[in-house]
Amino acid sequence: MTMADRTDRYDRPPVSKDIGVLRPGWGYASVSDKIAGLVLEQPVRLPWLSAFLLTFAGMLVFMGATAWLFARGVGIWGVDIPVAWGFAIGNFVWWIGIGHAGTFISAFLLLLRQQWRTSVNRFAEAMTLFAAAIAGLFPILHLGRPWFFYWLVPYPDVMNVWPQWRSPLVWDLFAIGTYLIVSLLFWYVGLIPDLATLRDRACLRGRRRTAQAYALLAVGWRGDARHWARYESAYLLLAGLATPLVIAVHSIVSLDFAIGNTPGYHSTIFPPYFVAGALFSGFAMVLTIAIPLRRVYGLEDFITTRHLANAAKIMLTVSLIVAYGYASEILTAFYSGDRYEMFLFRNRWTGPYAGVYWAMMTCNVLAPQCLWWRRVRHSPVVLFVLSLDINTGMWMERFLIVISSLHRDFLPSSWVCLG
Repeated sequence: MTMADRTDRYDRPPVSKDIGVLRPGWGYASVSDKIAGLVLEQPVRLPWLSAFLLTFAGMLVFMGATAWLFARGVGIWGVDIPVAWGFAIGNFVWWIGIGHAGTFISAFLLLLRQQWRTSVNRFAEAMTLFAAAIAGLFPILHLGRPWFFYWLVPYPDVMNVWPQWRSPLVWDLFAIGTYLIVSLLFWYVGLIPDLATLRDRACLRGRRRTAQAYALLAVGWRGDARHWARYESAYLLLAGLATPLVIAVHSIVSLDFAIGNTPGYHSTIFPPYFVAGALFSGFAMVLTIAIPLRRVYGLEDFITTRHLANAAKIMLTVSLIVAYGYASEILTAFYSGDRYEMFLFRNRWTGPYAGVYWAMMTCNVLAPQCLWWRRVRHSPVVLFVLSLDINTGMWMERFLIVISSLHRDFLPSSWVCLG
């Protein structure tokens, strides 16, 4: 349960059917005190500081690797001819897919009036922002001359350099930019009542500087009827904008591949197939974050096994759609009679990347079938392991789509074993 509930200040007992996360006798004020206490009162301890330093070290490693990439070129990723797309594009598709679950939970489930979203939507939205920002880095790094990335933007300049509108990189620029802006607005607008609650709690505790900071972010929220009416209108409008973006953005990403004639890319099933895969990996990442979070911060009363089970049911459903996509790809290739398409799949099954292919099928098709059992859906440990397994499998899927379709061209000499 988030703090952004209009009944927060009145301490009215919650309706257990809609919330399903509170102990008997708890009210909304108790929920706010619990969550605000984590932000305002909990001191920085050694485990948190160690995790922060570890992630900071990882960021430094990333910056160093990026500097080395700028100095040496994208060839260090194995990008050459015929593998013109490689590691960067595979990572881009994987990260943008992870970012879809946050918007789906927040926007789509909000429109459907699903109350269970309120326990996970805040960090899911934050996950969307980080994932979309990271995804946006990889096409820029892939350019080879990333300092000229602004050439993708249509702006008037004296050189008369305009974007090539037939280039998928231009489509990605506008798709990710739009998605990031709408997701940021949706996250911030939904957070305003919570920021006001933190402002009031900090003021009551005599923490003046903290209260001033939250007051600035809360933009004058007082919680009166007029504010709530405008908030709900704006929130629903942004949800209405964000929901089709979940489908549109990854459909555009899939068209990066589908417009080409390369065997393995040229497929009309890619848009729905990519959207399903995005939700699959996105919900797996939500569980990867939610399960340790609820344990470390003692949020079992707010992120319950019911919430984890609901996310698991969605993952099971989407895994069946993904499996259908795999079967449709194979059927289309062999039914078409195109020898290049047929050979591509035989090569995936028995070629140099066969291990990756069968590991992907195990992670994405076979392992999620455990979710048919209720005991598995309600076990945080098993769900955490499955979420890691699914995210690994989805990364391998992106790797296979990008690499295995390009790693040999049409010359017979390219398929000769040289020793």
